Amino acid sequence: MTTSIKQLPDIEQVLSGNGACGGCPATMGLRVVGKALGSNAIMLLTPSCAVASMGMTPKLGYNWPCINICFASAGSSASGITHAVEIMQEKGRLQGELPTVFTWTGDGGTYDIGFQALSAAAERNDNIIHFCYNNEAYSNTGVQRSGATPRGCFTTTTPTGKRQPKKNLALLMLEHNIPYVATANVAYPGDLYDKVVKAKNTPGTKYIEILAPCYLGWQFDMSETVQMSRAAVRCGAWLLWEAENGKINFNNPSARIISGKKAAEPVDEYLMNQGRFNRLLKGPDATQRIAEIQGDIDREIAFMRERAKITV
Repeated sequence: MTTSIKQLPDIEQVLSGNGACGGCPATMGLRVVGKALGSNAIMLLTPSCAVASMGMTPKLGYNWPCINICFASAGSSASGITHAVEIMQEKGRLQGELPTVFTWTGDGGTYDIGFQALSAAAERNDNIIHFCYNNEAYSNTGVQRSGATPRGCFTTTTPTGKRQPKKNLALLMLEHNIPYVATANVAYPGDLYDKVVKAKNTPGTKYIEILAPCYLGWQFDMSETVQMSRAAVRCGAWLLWEAENGKINFNNPSARIISGKKAAEPVDEYLMNQGRFNRLLKGPDATQRIAEIQGDIDREIAFMRERAKITV
């Protein structure tokens, strides 16, 4: 049974008055993560909106020890901190439960610039949680394309719409044989909370990717973050799933889509509510390009349905 939002702990690790935009999904997701991790954690951040939002040292918008690290080094930096606290405990310099070491990183620092270090940490199975809050672009630096940007999407480096489909990094992390991989969404906070609790209590490398629609980059009204997040799941553009020791289980409402109990909604309305797809929708080949995006979604659903059947 998924935890109800009313049952979430009444603690806050994201402090009021930080510099995040109104309706920021990264901050919404981090609030839920904080409720699941509690105060005994160490947070590492690569250059991103989350760094810009945290405030000026020595005051921080987050109630954890926070370390700003280089863009490409999330996996290696987290590994180093993890081994450091383990050695401190062995030498008696650190008492009690070890802090949870986690990275809070955008898709640029995960899919692209940070993938090498993350992959190496996963291969070693170091005891970290890597969070990717995925807004499908380099939003903090002016909205350039990333490996997470979907086909047809306008960015400043794809002015006529990206021609390639996005890659499935959660699936790539699963193939590293790490103990826990999950996808999440700010519109389903109970599901996110349960997955973070599970990751916290699982030794080894854990990877959780959270869809984070950015109203500036996606071009919708800031009050519609939750609605946009929910629409992505309903049309199948974002699937909710988790894998423990390689076994995939889908979470509702994606589970109903995968099982065939409910059809995914057509992608048209989802696209039309985002200004980043305006050029695609207004072009003479709009019908064809929308069909390509629908095809990407349909193939992903079909592939993940079959991938979940593999249990060894």
